[in-house]
Amino acid sequence: MKAASAAARRAWRRLEPLHGMIYFVPEASRRYAELGLTGMSGYFTSRSAAFGRASADLVIATFYNFSPALVRQSLPTAWDVVTPEQILQARLEAVTEALIRAGIHDLPHFDETLALARRAAEAACDHPQGRPLFAAHAALAWPDDPLPRLWHAQTLLREFRGDGHVATLLAEGIGGLEALVLHAAGGEVPTAFLKISRAWPEEEWAAAEARLRDRGLLHGDSLALTPEGTALRRHIEDRTDTLAMPAYGALGEDGCARLAELARPFGRRVVDAGLLSLA
Repeated sequence: MKAASAAARRAWRRLEPLHGMIYFVPEASRRYAELGLTGMSGYFTSRSAAFGRASADLVIATFYNFSPALVRQSLPTAWDVVTPEQILQARLEAVTEALIRAGIHDLPHFDETLALARRAAEAACDHPQGRPLFAAHAALAWPDDPLPRLWHAQTLLREFRGDGHVATLLAEGIGGLEALVLHAAGGEVPTAFLKISRAWPEEEWAAAEARLRDRGLLHGDSLALTPEGTALRRHIEDRTDTLAMPAYGALGEDGCARLAELARPFGRRVVDAGLLSLA
């Protein structure tokens, strides 16, 4: 089980840039702007549109780590500008444009990669309970064209894993802001980016740091994990891996290893093409 979980994690991480690029590419911001959306409205509406006209409270609950004030700046007023159907279509069109620009369609083993990712995503669809953001996306129709179809498969796998991650954080008493602070302390993502993109007030960020220090998870005055903090983060990731296995278990250990092998050039192509660039 541990080996299969490790292979599944590699498969997810290597293909994840294919999903994540939609939050950065100019194709998306341009299409959202053409619909009349500004600021973060495009992000919040495009990711929540699978729910329909999602309320700010629903997005705060399911997205988990954004400042509620930031979400309320965009929702529900953005739904006076755009319909869920319009933003979902714009998102898929942006996906297709960006992936064509990156040359994803020219990569070897595209069909096999799509087949494996879709098999895992469809297996996840048998386990929607307790995974609201995943379930909403799982109810959407599969795109007709191969490029957005691969993106959709990875989107389902990402949201399936993400809902499990949120459940684990809740079980460990780690709120959305505390999760961001621990993530920053782990050193994988710049603290400045997390603060800007999630828009928590500085005093609330500082208060979250203090709570985590009181729990023995952060050192003194520095943003650094204690051994206990490192162990908790590892536990959360391991538990998240386990909760993702209803999807990847359908592939078996060999299938997960094959998907991880095939996914590497896909993720690299996305990165090399600059699709994850903040510029």
